[in-house]
Formats: sequence, C-alpha cells, structure tokens
Amino acid sequence: MRLTRILRSAACAGAALLLAAACDSSGSTSATGLNPPDLKAPTKLGRTEGQVDLIAWAGYVEDGSDDPRVNWVGDFEKQTGCQVHSKVAASSDEMVKLMKTGEYDAVSASGDASLRLIASGDAAPVNTALVPNYKDVFSGLKNGAWNSVNGRMYGIPHGRGANLLMYNTQKVRPAPTSWSAVFEGASKYKGHVTAYDSPIYIADAALYLKATRPELKIKDPYALDQKQFDAAVALLKKQNADVGEYWGDYLKEVSAFKSGDSVVGTTWQVIANLAASEGAEVKAVVPKEGSTGWSDTWMVSSKAKHPNCAYKWLNWIVSPKVNAEVAEYFGEAPANSKACAETSDKNFCAVYHAADEDYWKRIAFWNTPIEQCLDGRTDVKCVPYAKWVQAWTEIKG
Repeated sequence: MRLTRILRSAACAGAALLLAAACDSSGSTSATGLNPPDLKAPTKLGRTEGQVDLIAWAGYVEDGSDDPRVNWVGDFEKQTGCQVHSKVAASSDEMVKLMKTGEYDAVSASGDASLRLIASGDAAPVNTALVPNYKDVFSGLKNGAWNSVNGRMYGIPHGRGANLLMYNTQKVRPAPTSWSAVFEGASKYKGHVTAYDSPIYIADAALYLKATRPELKIKDPYALDQKQFDAAVALLKKQNADVGEYWGDYLKEVSAFKSGDSVVGTTWQVIANLAASEGAEVKAVVPKEGSTGWSDTWMVSSKAKHPNCAYKWLNWIVSPKVNAEVAEYFGEAPANSKACAETSDKNFCAVYHAADEDYWKRIAFWNTPIEQCLDGRTDVKCVPYAKWVQAWTEIKG
C-alpha cells in the first residue's frame, strides 16, 4: 500500500461564505442561510466531448505514469472516449483558485473547499440520477454538511478518513482511550508527542474541550466563538512544550515512531498500517471524545466545457472496482458500498471501517471556520479561519 495523500491546510473562507450550511460533529445538516446561485443540474446527458479536465489530490487520477500497475484512467478513456487531463493540487486554496478560472470540469474537493465552491457558484448542483453508481454510496456520505445544501447534492462522495490517536504500545501504558494523552497528560511523554502540522488541528483541541469542558458549550469544533477559540489555543500552547515534532510528512512520522522519537500523537490509519508493517509497535484508535476527519467529493464546475465527460468520470470513479482501487492506493475508506467486495485485501474495509456508520458518527469532518457560526448561533460571531492561521503560528512559537 502506498500513501499518496498530500497534506493540505484548510483554506480561508471567502466573503461568499458568510452564510453557510451548519453541521454538528455527527455531520448532520441544518440550513443557516446559505443561498447559493440558482444553478440547474442537467436533466440528461448528451454526447461526450472527447476530453475532461480534472483537479485532484495526488493518487486520485492515476494513469500508470507513476506506477504502471496503477491505472484506472486508461480503461475510462477507452470506454468513454473522454481523454483525461488532470492537475494535482497541493491545497484546497489552490483547488478553489483553479476552479474559478473555468478551465476545469471537475474537482475532488475536501470539506474545507466544497462549501466555498457552492457559495460562489463555481460548483453546480449534481443530478445524482445521472450517476448510476451513486445509489450504492454509503448513506453517511450523502447530504453532508460539506457537500449539500438543503438536501441538494453538489457532488459525488469519493471516500473518507479519520484523524486517529497513535501510540507506542510498549512505551505508552496503560493504552490511552482519550485525547488527554496528548493534552493534559502530554508531560508524561515530554518531547515525544507529535501533532498534525496545520491550523485545522485547532479543531482537534476544540473537540477534546467539547467533551471535557462542558461549560464552554462547544457544539461544533469548527464553530468557535472567541472564548471557545481562546481556550483551544491555550490548550495547544500548553501542549507545545511537550511536542517533539509537528508532522507534515508521513514518512517522518513513520520514522519517528520506529525510532522512538515519537510515542504518541495524531495519525491516519494508512500511516499506522505502514509504521506497523515496518516494525513499529504501534496502535491507532478513535478516542472516547471522537476524532476529526476528512471526506472528499467530486464536484462539477458550473462553467464546465465538458460536462458529459465530467459526469462519466463521476460515475466511473465511484464505480465499485475503481473506487476500491483508489481507496487501497490512497489509503482511505471507499465511498461505494460495493467496493469492499472488490478490494485486493479482503480485510481492507474492516480495517478502514468503511461500512461502520456508527464509527463515522464519531468523526467531525473538516469544515471551514467562518464568522457566521456553523453551529447555527446568531448571537455571537465565530473566529474565521484567517485567525486560526495566525494563532497556529503563535502556538508553534
């Protein structure tokens, strides 16, 4: 298995997102006033245009050029006649910027970009009836706070993953069941704690405070008023004294856990698997407070020059066999429920909890913090992401 996910920071919310769909940590949606342009989804598909231009995370659009054994683009081109042109993006900011040019037909947007694309009118609503494989997408990925508005889907779910607590089973005892191992209890492992290097990590602290300091009344870790935000920042500044390394490179995290330089901290399931396969004595869990995570969605540009090929791509990438290939190559849970029968590793979906909706209810998927609180509050302003970026620099010193 190869990890190809490029670390990306959540993008700053634009003015168009002053009104947004709200969500709680379970990912349920309630309207708080997001009023995107009245764009129409197609009612039927026409002839394919001969090409499709995509923006994607590394590992999502593989044509065999990186690894001749990994190629799901070739068969797509043969079957549809749509030649695939793709650009790998390094961040959600870059994806949003590229989509605004109108030069791309579709994008694999994360939750920190998707609402901006919807609000600005750069992403069009999707007619899911024109994507036959959509019917087999796990229910927990449909009508999410990050990919729909008032029950109207703006894309086709691609996959999902959780940010986990990983620990050295020999040096961290008893086995931790709470994020307190990297917060209040971090001094026990001073210099050997690791944390995800991104301002969005502030949400991890907020998630912990939601459970441990009820007086703060945190409902959504991405919707923090100033008092709540200050508490999360204070917790992370205290944690900083015990952090040995903020990881932004998965190979460095694997190496640190193998050497013992790191013994506890945040990770992804695919990293934990890789570290264990290379001899590190580690285990990764979702603590009792829950975890943050990501879910990516293929969205169609409202200015797409090749919409028919784009729809063909959406249906292809979420088809069982291809979705299984992408999930295994990338290291995430597939979106299509039938993909699990197609994975080369028959335990893959069990390891990644692909069909365990109760597991995903414990994951607070990434969203973009904005002034209008995503939890529906109207009596206060929440701290926008630009301030999260500033605070992260202060936290790290």
